[in-house]
Order: sequence, then structure tokens, then C-alpha cells
Amino acid sequence: MKQLIYKISLAVGMCSMLLTSCTKDFQEINTDPNNTPNALPKQLLAPALVSTLTYNMIRNRNFNNELMQVTVNISDAEGQVFRYDYRNTFADYLYNGWYSELTNFKDVYKIASTELNFNKGYQGISLICQSWIYSMLTDTYGDIPYFESNLAKDSAIYEPRFDRQEDIYRDIFSKLQQANTLLNGAAPITDDPVYGGDCARWRKFGNSLYLRLLLRVSGKPEMKDFCIAKIRAIAQDSSSSYPIISTNDESAILRWTGAGPYSSPYLSVREQDFRSPAIASFFIDHLVAWNDPRINIPEYGTSNINRWCIAPSQGAYVGVPSGYAPGENPVKRSYFYSNTSARSLMTEPLTGMIMNYAEVQFILAEAAVKGWISGSAEAYYNNGALSSITLWLPDWPVPITDFLAAADIQWDESATPDQKMERIHLQKYYALFLEDLEQWFEYRRTGHPVLPKGAGLKNNGVMPARMTYPVYVQSTNPTNYKLAVAAQGPDVISTQVWWQKP
Repeated sequence: MKQLIYKISLAVGMCSMLLTSCTKDFQEINTDPNNTPNALPKQLLAPALVSTLTYNMIRNRNFNNELMQVTVNISDAEGQVFRYDYRNTFADYLYNGWYSELTNFKDVYKIASTELNFNKGYQGISLICQSWIYSMLTDTYGDIPYFESNLAKDSAIYEPRFDRQEDIYRDIFSKLQQANTLLNGAAPITDDPVYGGDCARWRKFGNSLYLRLLLRVSGKPEMKDFCIAKIRAIAQDSSSSYPIISTNDESAILRWTGAGPYSSPYLSVREQDFRSPAIASFFIDHLVAWNDPRINIPEYGTSNINRWCIAPSQGAYVGVPSGYAPGENPVKRSYFYSNTSARSLMTEPLTGMIMNYAEVQFILAEAAVKGWISGSAEAYYNNGALSSITLWLPDWPVPITDFLAAADIQWDESATPDQKMERIHLQKYYALFLEDLEQWFEYRRTGHPVLPKGAGLKNNGVMPARMTYPVYVQSTNPTNYKLAVAAQGPDVISTQVWWQKP
């Protein structure tokens, strides 16, 4: 018995010693001294940008392009976007994707604000990217969760309230103002696929985005004075304090190199699906009439370059009228090349478009036409048209005034304000090619460029004003969903968002 008691006591003692040795300094000896246990801003930024561009590019191709008569999906089936008819499930992809990436960009800001990883560059870039994504969200859906969004993990807010679009825009402007300050003189960062770590260029993009969004809500009486004053400050009175994109090289573009994670999202589309939609008549007919060099017009010495990779049909570029009635059965002629081993938009580096220099010039042209800034609308218009072409063809040799005159789209100072808006926005339409949903947003704001209306259009022939909220929101956030619908209007595609309403 004594031996048994001794053995048990010895075993208990050994277990105690083992437990003590296992728990002593546990955290220290199980922590890698050469790596951090938390993600760093440089590890989050590039994947978040790539993912955001992926969502943008996929919906640019199969939603924006169909609504805005870039392409036509030849089909008489239900739910054809080019007929202003799309399923509610279209809403889920962008809503889910954009909000998931907001979590990453907010983490960039939070980590870059800690004492250990403090970095003004990452903070400013995070605020710009948050503003960019939130603006696309609210312009797509209207009132959305904003102030309480992405707080489930930190604050246990699982049913965030929907905020008014006006309040969202006002806070976005505050974020962009803060970003401009943070990035002023900020040191270069690392792992940046857009600007190679150049915070000065990020600052220019942030202020250019500021101009875009100021213009978008400038038609609202309650915002007009603020927007005009701020546009004038950025473009003219305080331009040294608000640098903006001033060359094609400074355009915000994630250029797909094909190396590592920087492969174009279009490569995930099957080649036969990529070339399936026809080019729309509206998109191609202007380019043909203008002898536009981006689609391989030999008169300008670019016969071996087709930068927009559009296939001719029997030696000509021929499109399909958008919105055609069911049963008309048009024949597909021209389409976008699909070739993953040769040149096509599937491998084109410039498809990662966020905001380009030409767009900035057309923003300034509109502001000049409206008398908000003192610059020459004609000069901005000409420069916008030129940079829109030379972004794709840097060595294009033709003077822009010669090109515009030959195409009969030169600036006419005697034209009415509406005619000037049409001229600006027709060129801007092509500058916005491949840029998320910006063509759709701008058309909803201005009604330009004027699009032909086919007999097969639904929604009473009116351009859809929004996407509906994802269906699951009705069950996961029912109280706030009902409050949002009561405030904004029915959850249908014809309900206008705040900045569209008179």
C-alpha cells in the first residue's frame, strides 16, 4: 500500500511539473520573433484592390456595358440587362463584394493608426479607397449602411441602420479632405499595385475623386453652393493645396502584369462567353464615323493596332441596335476578341481602370461650361478627347483639333448649354470605357449622351435608377430594411436615389 501511494504521489508530482513547464512562457516561446501575428497594411492593400477591381470589372462587362449600349447579349430570354430587365440576384454580387473589401480597407486604416504600425500614407489611401467603394455602393443602391457598416466584429452591430445618401456623401467629403491632409508629404509605401507606393499620386487621385463626387451631387439645391465652392477651390483658387491627376501617367489604374496576383479578372471568363455579346451600334457607329484610331482605322497609320480589340465583320465594324424587341433576331457581327494567348481585352493591362486623366478634364470642361471655374471649356474638352485616345495610343501623331474637326465633333462655343453637355458627355462616355459603373452613374445624373431607345425596352423605357437590395437583407436586417424603403421609396429599379430626384 505504501508503494502504491508513493507511485501515485510521484505521478501527480511529475504531471504538475510537466503542466508547469508546458504553460511557463507559453506565449513567448510560441510567438515567431520574426513575424507579426496580425496582418500589416502592406499585406492587406494589394489583395483588397485586386478584389475590388474584380467585382468592378465583372459587373462593368455584364451590367454597365449592357445598360449603356456598349454590348448587346443576343437573347430573347427573360432578365436581359440591355432591355432594362435584370434579376434581383444581380444585386448580391456587388453588395457582398464591396462590403467585404471595406472590411479590409478599414483594417488598413485601423492598423496604420496604431503606435507600432503608424503610417499616414496607408491611412490616407485607406480613406480614399473607402470613399471610392462607398460612393459606388450608394450610387448603385441609394441609402445603404454606412456609419454602422462593417462593425459586427468590433462592436457586435449585426443589423446596421441604413443612412441617407446625403449624409453619406457629406461624410465621404470629410474623408477625402482628411486624406488630402494625411498624404501631404507622406513617405512612400510598399506593395502598392496602382502607384508603386507614391503617396503624392494617391493624393492626386483622392482629390480627383473628390471632384467627381462633388459634381455628382451638385444638382441638389442643398449641396450646390458647397459643391461649387469646393470645385472652384480644387480646380482653381487653392489648386496647390489640392493637386489632381494631371497626366495620363497619373491615372489611377491597376495595370495587370500577369505576374502573381496581378492577372486580369477577365481571364476567369470563358473565351466563348467573353466574345458572346455583340458590340452595340451606339458604341461602334460613332467610332467608325470619327475614324477613331482606337479601333484600327488605317488612315491614321494605326492599321496594325486595334487597342479595343474589336473584331471586324467582313472588313467592317457593324453593331447590333440595343433594346431590340423580342423576335427581331439581329445577327451578331462585331464583338470583343477573346484570346488568352494573344492580344485581347482579356489580357489588356489597362482594364484595371479606376479613374483616368481624361475623366478629370471632362469634369473641368463641364464646370467651365456652367461658369463655376474660369478655365476654357474648349481647352478642357480638347485635352480630354486627346488624353482619352493617347491613354491607349501614346504615340498617336494627329493634332486633336484636326481629328475633332474631321469627325465634326469640334467644340462649338455658340452651342447651347445642353448641346455642350452632350458633346462633353459623348466623349466622356468613351473615356469611361471599362470604368466600373461610371457610364451608368453619369447618364443617370445628366441624361447624356442621348441613347437610342429600342422597342423592346422594359421599365417603361426609362433607364433603371438603381439595383435593388439583396433579398437576404430583408430577413437578416428587416427593421432597418423597412425603414430604408419607407424613406427612399419602393425597393425597385425605378426608384430614384437622392441625387437623381428633382
